[in-house]
Amino acid sequence: MAEIEVLKRKIELAPIITQVGEVAQTIGLETYIVGGYVRDLILQRTSKDIDFVCVGSGIELAKAVKNHLGDEAKLAVYKNFGTAAITFSGFELEFVGARKESYRSDSRKPIVEDGTLEDDQNRRDFTINALAISLNKDDFGSLIDPFGGVRHLEERQIMTPLDPEITFSDDPLRIMRAIRFASQLNFDIAPDTFNAIVSQKERIEIISQERITDELNKIILSPVPSYGFKLLFSSGLLKIIFPEMEKLQGVKRINGKGHKDNFYHTLQVLDNISEDTDDLWLRWSAILHDIAKPATQRFHDKAGWTFHGHEDMGARWTPKIFKRMKLPLNEKMKYVQKLVRLHLRPIALVNEKVTDSAIRRLLYEAGDDIDDLMTLCRADVTSKNMDKVRKYLANFKRVEKKIKEVEARDHVRNFQPPISGEEIMEVFGIQPSREVGEIKNVIKEAVLEGTIHNEKSEAWELMLETGKALGLTPQTK
Repeated sequence: MAEIEVLKRKIELAPIITQVGEVAQTIGLETYIVGGYVRDLILQRTSKDIDFVCVGSGIELAKAVKNHLGDEAKLAVYKNFGTAAITFSGFELEFVGARKESYRSDSRKPIVEDGTLEDDQNRRDFTINALAISLNKDDFGSLIDPFGGVRHLEERQIMTPLDPEITFSDDPLRIMRAIRFASQLNFDIAPDTFNAIVSQKERIEIISQERITDELNKIILSPVPSYGFKLLFSSGLLKIIFPEMEKLQGVKRINGKGHKDNFYHTLQVLDNISEDTDDLWLRWSAILHDIAKPATQRFHDKAGWTFHGHEDMGARWTPKIFKRMKLPLNEKMKYVQKLVRLHLRPIALVNEKVTDSAIRRLLYEAGDDIDDLMTLCRADVTSKNMDKVRKYLANFKRVEKKIKEVEARDHVRNFQPPISGEEIMEVFGIQPSREVGEIKNVIKEAVLEGTIHNEKSEAWELMLETGKALGLTPQTK
């Protein structure tokens, strides 16, 4: 009872909930809050998304609530689905009539009929999402928990309300959602529920790639994303939805020499970078930075295992992986591709004398993404030997200090050569040609090598000198 009283007080403190309850009573619709908002309320997590279920028309309730709230409330009606949504004062309110569902084996789209609250709770994916709070006058604030969802929240368990085999077969997207919730909340998946995931994993193939990727991105954005990926791997699901990553797992040994397990290394890098950023694309760069290692691994008697060129191959693979997974093929993809291609460059500088030329070239290629590249490279420092990690990171700080010094002095981040192609053509009276490109490249290399400063006067002299060597003559005006 004490728990119910606490919930009552919490929802009474949210005026929008009280207002929806009052409107529902006025028009005579039995109404409840259901799902994630109730779960998060009990977990003391902040949420602005509230789902309302009424026994009747959700659209009718939404329209009445909109009229009550006034012009600030923005209403969207989805007649085909029998649902409506209101955006109001930072809240996203969803309205639907209680329903029961049945499924065909070849589709996750259910046959829907009007139903009771009990029917609606039966169709929910997990017990922790089947919780409801009454907004009705007689029992306002009462918690309806038919499947022990509160107990499962306390036990930190993901379980299905009904038979998990049927639950996942009916809608295989729930397989991804189970792993996503486990990863986001740091919950266990109950043994029978996990066994059903394993047995029903092939059913994921009827789900659209967009829906799978949406859940995968939520796993990537969870606090410790490696947990979700370990569940994907151990269930056999990763091999189906992301085979390139699954192939990272394992260690080969020849003549007693092995290499690190690149799957678990990648997960460590992902967790490391997740401590510093919640940027989805920077986290994707951690996932893909070593993705081509299995394809490039070679064994040499003296050198042992090598992965030469894995960064370039990984960069070439990035657009293909993004395309297959329906990720954006825009600047986000190019950003990830760049970080994958460059991720060894700063690390190489740690192991050798750091020259200004090497720093300038890194700044030129990384451009505005240099800070994110350095974040990725710091995350890539993994070892069981913590003294080794500390020493490596200390050297890395030296490289970062050098980068700041060179950038402040030479301004080569995203630099454009101080002489344009149009100026070269005008000076020598020529059309676009190989010679124009050669002159621009000589100037660029001279700036990066530090033989001239990044300024027009020195570049102009080099342009004239290079043009003369190519047999070109300046035009006199």
